[in-house]
Amino acid sequence: MEKRVHNFNPGPATLPLPVLKEIKENFLNFRGSGMSIVEISHRSTLFEEVINDAVDRTRRLLGLDDNYHVVFIQGSASLQFCMIPMNLALPGSPVNYINTGTWSTKAIKEAQIQGKDVKVIATSEDKNFSYIPYDYKVDNQASYLHFTSNNTIKGTQWHQFPDGQGVPLISDMSSDFMSRPFDVKPFGLIYAGAQKNIGPSGIAMVIIRDDMLKRTPDNLPTMLKYTTFIDNKSLVNTPPTFAIYVIDLVLKWLEETTGGLKEMERINKEKASLIYEVIDNSEIYQGTTEVKSRSMMNLTFRVGDEELEGRFLVEAVENGLIGLKGHRSVGGCRASLYNAVTMESVKSLVKFMREFEEKL
Repeated sequence: MEKRVHNFNPGPATLPLPVLKEIKENFLNFRGSGMSIVEISHRSTLFEEVINDAVDRTRRLLGLDDNYHVVFIQGSASLQFCMIPMNLALPGSPVNYINTGTWSTKAIKEAQIQGKDVKVIATSEDKNFSYIPYDYKVDNQASYLHFTSNNTIKGTQWHQFPDGQGVPLISDMSSDFMSRPFDVKPFGLIYAGAQKNIGPSGIAMVIIRDDMLKRTPDNLPTMLKYTTFIDNKSLVNTPPTFAIYVIDLVLKWLEETTGGLKEMERINKEKASLIYEVIDNSEIYQGTTEVKSRSMMNLTFRVGDEELEGRFLVEAVENGLIGLKGHRSVGGCRASLYNAVTMESVKSLVKFMREFEEKL
């Protein structure tokens, strides 16, 4: 097998090597069918077993009660920005948002386009989204409170989720989904684009509570109703079957090989702490977020001036460290440490960062 690089891409991102090997081994003949997973019918018993297993594993990993539904919807997280207000905003009731960066801003815009009564109850825009705002007042008449749990571009993360004070929480968890255990009960809906932490791009996993479904207006287009996907078990049309298959394998790896979310959180904290230790004890590396708001998933930093930073990124690639360039909207550097990023990769990055500084 050819040597693999250390992949710190922010999404599509690295997948567990055992998952990739299993895909390779079974790609031409899935479970003795004589067909590839990308050739079998989404209505077949074989695929039903795959999607049902993915749902069951999600339920076990998150401890979901029967009043939560797990569905797969194309369009990744971005489609959810408009589906949520369409389906869940109650007539005459405001919708509350907390703005912590690019993706929150996009979600807010989609609700505003629909003419919803959008109230941004907190924002960290005053400091370029470099922190998580904990000073806010929830409108108890709000339909929901929406927030982004981890901010991929800005490198901040909610370490304690907002208190909705009885208002249903809705969260875009695309970039830290399944990275740690949490209490699901306050959430009316959770959504996550798969391409960062649980699978390939192009699909979102959506978890929605029973009571939220009663809000869906009858006059919505069929494919924009959550009830459509729930009533048809995500099979109203042909879903991206390969993506769902990979998600199932990643969840299996997370549950059976890693040992669940508590163990995954321990590993993720250790990985992040190794890199933050280098940044905090350096003369050239500077973190871009407030310490108490730092993300475990997306670690953002600068390296001296632009010339030095350019050298750092070039030499990183030469050393097999891929995907460290920051988002085009902010520049800088970013190491994305999703679940599948190995401790070996993190230690290789730490070694490179230290040696790069020592050479100066």
